[in-house]
Amino acid sequence: RVTKNAKNSLASLKRENPRFEPTLAIIQVNYLPLVILSLFFEQVGLRVIHICLPEGSTKDEIVSEILRLNEDPNVQGLALDLPESLYSSKVLNAVKPEKDVDGLSSVNLGRLVHGDVNDCLVPPTVSAVMELLEDTGGKKVLLVGVCGAQGAALQSVLQRQGAAVLSCHWRAPQLQSELRQADVVVFGNTKPDDVPGSWIKPGTTIISCARDLLPEKHNHGQQNNPAAEKTVGSLAVAMRMQNMVKNMERWIQSQQHRKWDLHCLKLQPLSPVPSDIEISRAQSPKAVDVLAKEIGLLTDEIEIYGQTKAKVRLSLLERLKDQPDGKYVLVAGITPTPLGEGKSTVTVGLVQALTAHLNINSFACLRQPSQGPTFGVKGGAAGGGYAQVIPMEEFNLHLTGDIHAITAANNLLAAAIDARILHENTQSDKSLYNRLVPVVNGVRGFSAIQLARLRRLGINKTDPETLTEEEISKFVRLDIDPSTITWQRVVDTNDRFLRKITVGQANTEKGFVRQAQFDIAVASEIMAILALTTSLQDMKERLGKMVVANDKKGEPVTAEDLGVTGALAVLMKDAIKPTLMQTLEGTPVFVHAGPFANIAHGNSSVLADKIALKLVGEKGFVVTEAGFGADIGMEKFFNIKCRASGLVPSVVVLVATVRALKMHGGGPNVTAGAPLKKEYTEENLQLVADGCCNLQKQIQITQLFGVPVVVALNVFKTDSPAEVDLVCKIAKESGAFDAVPCNHWSAGGRGAVKLAQAVEKAANQKNSFKYLYSLELPIVEKIRIIAQKVYGAQDIELSPTAQSQVDRYTRQGFGNLPICMAKTHLSLSHQPERKGVPTGFILPISDVRASIGAGFIYPLVGTMSTMPGLPTRPCFYDIDLDPITEQVKGLF
Repeated sequence: RVTKNAKNSLASLKRENPRFEPTLAIIQVNYLPLVILSLFFEQVGLRVIHICLPEGSTKDEIVSEILRLNEDPNVQGLALDLPESLYSSKVLNAVKPEKDVDGLSSVNLGRLVHGDVNDCLVPPTVSAVMELLEDTGGKKVLLVGVCGAQGAALQSVLQRQGAAVLSCHWRAPQLQSELRQADVVVFGNTKPDDVPGSWIKPGTTIISCARDLLPEKHNHGQQNNPAAEKTVGSLAVAMRMQNMVKNMERWIQSQQHRKWDLHCLKLQPLSPVPSDIEISRAQSPKAVDVLAKEIGLLTDEIEIYGQTKAKVRLSLLERLKDQPDGKYVLVAGITPTPLGEGKSTVTVGLVQALTAHLNINSFACLRQPSQGPTFGVKGGAAGGGYAQVIPMEEFNLHLTGDIHAITAANNLLAAAIDARILHENTQSDKSLYNRLVPVVNGVRGFSAIQLARLRRLGINKTDPETLTEEEISKFVRLDIDPSTITWQRVVDTNDRFLRKITVGQANTEKGFVRQAQFDIAVASEIMAILALTTSLQDMKERLGKMVVANDKKGEPVTAEDLGVTGALAVLMKDAIKPTLMQTLEGTPVFVHAGPFANIAHGNSSVLADKIALKLVGEKGFVVTEAGFGADIGMEKFFNIKCRASGLVPSVVVLVATVRALKMHGGGPNVTAGAPLKKEYTEENLQLVADGCCNLQKQIQITQLFGVPVVVALNVFKTDSPAEVDLVCKIAKESGAFDAVPCNHWSAGGRGAVKLAQAVEKAANQKNSFKYLYSLELPIVEKIRIIAQKVYGAQDIELSPTAQSQVDRYTRQGFGNLPICMAKTHLSLSHQPERKGVPTGFILPISDVRASIGAGFIYPLVGTMSTMPGLPTRPCFYDIDLDPITEQVKGLF
């Protein structure tokens, strides 16, 4: 009956979870042949892994095996069949409580003794004894030789059923008298020959728990003879399987999404507001494994980096793939000014408000800051005031090394290009072939990536000895045209003197000299790929598709042609996992990828958003940020990122400040470090009204995509109530769903509660999201649509170089990609000094490049640089390290 019930339960679980394969691991030390037992389990639908350790194995060796199986996500149950001498608390407690099908760990036994029967497992032998006894109320039960964890569990269960329980060992002097009085005798091991059966009174029920878990061929207990010995045998096996079913049910439940049990951190805002780093240091973050558990991540889904950061594995997407997504919120802004609008601060403040104050699951998804701006002019990007990611110095410096991985991968490919050109220039076809396909241990063979190249060339051969001279030449010669190389080396530092360099000047390079340049690391196409990829396989394919140059016939040369795809994927295998951190109020944040928005697409990763949307659940919110103004970051988010992810945004939060709007209204220029002029510190309603033209234009851009927009007005102490009211009034009249003043910078999440409520309402509005253009349109037409509809240009003008590139990419089959405009972020036009809403301008396209792996064409507007420079007084003047405390100073 027990076996049948367990079998039916397992079958039911498998029907509901077709990809699920329940697996039990049994560790044994040269004890019993478990072949029959394994077959028994497998017949009822249970996969068994049988680990038989050699005789003489120590407890430490057993523990080591247990710990290995504890971490195996494919094993849901763990059982031990060991000699009595090897059972100890050290061994039993090594088994994770959630995998302990024998129920003998201290955690499980504690729950059993305390009566938490719904939260523990009864050991199989104990269950078998109780099944055989049926009724124990008022009976005297004697346990003989039943000791340790098994004895404690049996005694506890019997007493709970009303039995009077005594325990003794076989050599106890009072054994004979106790046996005479007992109604039930339970033997823990085989009865010694010198204990005569006559000591047991007639009619006594005898049960043997001797360690023999093999299924017997005979009937349990021979019920027609009440004085006969009953053995737990196969009934204990069935009970173990029943425990395994309970484990499975719990395991499946743990895999499903559930409401977070999040412990938020308390804030005590000070006035005046201290520096960002002082605020960050004053808060004690939760250990990241605690945060991970609170939001429903499993132990094997995180890789911990220190105390406050962890990588999250992509396996979570498979586990929660049937879980509905939450609402998807984008934070964008008006055209930025040196005064700062605070998009990151709004993003963090909004999730703090949603989760810590409205008890709604929410996740912030942010980009990792580049070292360039951190040590250059901008400083960090962790938010600010009482709305930031902590620890902010870890956020801003290195994090988990993703940008370093991108730099390494990018420069490996750059080295491969120049090396290949050199070797082709200095070797014959035969010599190249012998080196590319060498004889190893007397055998010559193609690698997997070389076979793929042969197939692309139409050469369907696998034996290197069978290629003709013509085929060998086609295979070994990429014939890269050096003048067409578009792949540059990168470094994550603002270094203007690397904008143009010469490579190949050493004598060893045989006169192969060419002009090249360095870009900043976050401008690498590999960064864009990291931000847009949807899986490890997708990333590998994208890396292989990257076009680095053309050959002398005008055909594209890719990373795959250079044979470097697999190596690039290896360098990026950890970088593809989002990094989990937390806000000041202990709510979760994903930090992943960091493409610039003026020279790339300016959004954090698709993977971080996808994972977060599953974790928050259907009623939760994922808030992500797009770089710079809505005309740049938001446009690219919709037309590039949403196409890559297939995700549909619910709301756009458009960030503005009174001070920035005054600048757009004609306010005086601002110099970094200089005191603000009175126009920005005193009430000036006319300047505000004039500057709202930029806010109105950004609202109109949002409406092009059919998504509701909520304006978040970041309030500063110098803003007057009349100025704040005026901005909110104009925003609503211009089509915003709502406009809300926020003071999360000074008050934390509490200061953004009204914004959170407005976002929640807007997310329930009808959403008619649409892309701005069809991918089928010609490249030039797609550029024109962005220029006219988004920027407000009269038209576009392509340079001869740009037109030539457009023609080339169209001929090469890349015409159906989305557009990623590389344009100044300081104006809707190409001229940084033109604030407000410029009109009537012609947008100059100086060049057009392609990121085929990332999946977009990027036109360069005007004189865009892909390598920023350091200012006269960079941020690094203020950054220092205390050698005693090892604390970082000067970050902001």
